[in-house]
Amino acid sequence: MAQVSPPGGLSRAEAPNASFVDDYRIGVGDQIRVIVFKEDRLSGQFGVNANGKIAYPLIGDVDATGLTTAALAATIQMKLKDGYLRDPKVSAEVLTYRPYFILGEVKTPAQFPYVNGMTVTNAIATAGGFTPRADRKKVFIRRSGQAEEQRFLLTPDLRVFPGDTIRLSERLF
Repeated sequence: MAQVSPPGGLSRAEAPNASFVDDYRIGVGDQIRVIVFKEDRLSGQFGVNANGKIAYPLIGDVDATGLTTAALAATIQMKLKDGYLRDPKVSAEVLTYRPYFILGEVKTPAQFPYVNGMTVTNAIATAGGFTPRADRKKVFIRRSGQAEEQRFLLTPDLRVFPGDTIRLSERLF
């Protein structure tokens, strides 16, 4: 977890989180695979739309944003059990995470697909590397769902998460 420092200070890098997949909260733009055991017509890939829902056969729109994959599977299972299937067995997984964004002093600022375990250093490399004016000691990150960006020391283990906006500033001298 990031250590919050006084205003103007730098936060230390976040330690890699081994339980990221278990704790991950689904968000807009994620692609989810839902499998209903022995029900191929109810299994498939679903995108989380701008309203935070997936359009699911038989039961309609299901709220997905903010849920873990286990909670989403339980919600779908409960709805399928309510008048559609006797004892459904449902599982869910994230197929494609929502993208992250990198801007500022990188050669190719853009949106990129998230890869599990990604670090800010990997993200900078994906964006073509630093520009000659880039500050190579700190980085600003606005985590998905947060209103303001935080300043972090740029370390090799600083993690990127789906939906993050990373900004590299210009060095002062």
